[in-house]
Amino acid sequence: MRALLIAGPTASGKTALALSLADQFGGAIINTDSMQVYRDLSIITARPTAEEMARAPHHLLGTVDAAENYSVARWLADAGAALRSIEAEGRFPIFVGGTGLYFRALTQGLSDIPPVPEAVRAELRDWAEGRASEDIHARLAALDPETAATLRPSDPQRNLRALEVFMATGRSLVSFHAERKGAVLQSDEVLSIFLAPDRDVLRARIDARFDGMMAAGALEEVERLAARGLDPALPAMRAHGVPGLIRALRGDISFDEAIEKGKADTRAYSKRQHTWFRHQAPDFTWVKPEEAEVWVVAKKSEIAKTP
Repeated sequence: MRALLIAGPTASGKTALALSLADQFGGAIINTDSMQVYRDLSIITARPTAEEMARAPHHLLGTVDAAENYSVARWLADAGAALRSIEAEGRFPIFVGGTGLYFRALTQGLSDIPPVPEAVRAELRDWAEGRASEDIHARLAALDPETAATLRPSDPQRNLRALEVFMATGRSLVSFHAERKGAVLQSDEVLSIFLAPDRDVLRARIDARFDGMMAAGALEEVERLAARGLDPALPAMRAHGVPGLIRALRGDISFDEAIEKGKADTRAYSKRQHTWFRHQAPDFTWVKPEEAEVWVVAKKSEIAKTP
């Protein structure tokens, strides 16, 4: 086994498990979460603390400015470099996070989609400004029903991206997905687990963690981010909790409403994570968090004994 992949919904205990296994295996951790890469989002994304990061080498945490639109392709290149560095040091790589697209790119590579001309992108962005996300999805469905069927109407960014690809190439986005390349690891080189807590327990942990983040200074962190005046469409500006807290800072809603929105958005995201990994990541074994460490240690020992 060349690497361990630990996925799971937010607040499922991934960090604690990864640190314990890193202690036992001489491991180094590679962040596989699309929000924890942003330098500006330490508290609101529950990034590992300085004390936790001191227990094992960590890679790709807080390395990107919030003004950047960090892509899956960039993460894959950075993850590949981190993997080579960890292996050169004789350590065991442990990929940890909840971003399904990152995990898929790791072992399946990326679609070779041609760059979208800026004129096409600008025209579509102008058209989409101020429109409901359902309208964007409806236009995509009329032009590219195959891709539209795979996307939620409430996800304007991905629907707009699919529109850009279709308008620029005349091809469905999903047709490019069948032509993937650039995988960093092969599926038979990794042990992949998905932490699957009891749903009621998970919901309670999500709410408690959000309260803890607020007590730790999440509001002040978001206030500093808002002061930068960044494009609200940037990924960092859409991290769970950020839009609601910015609205509260502007006086549009109360802070209690913003906190409840942050919790609700995070709970909804955890449901989508379950659904995505169930249907899109069949190689992942679902394990209860309280059983995961024993399971991984036993499985790793079993693999090590295989001729």
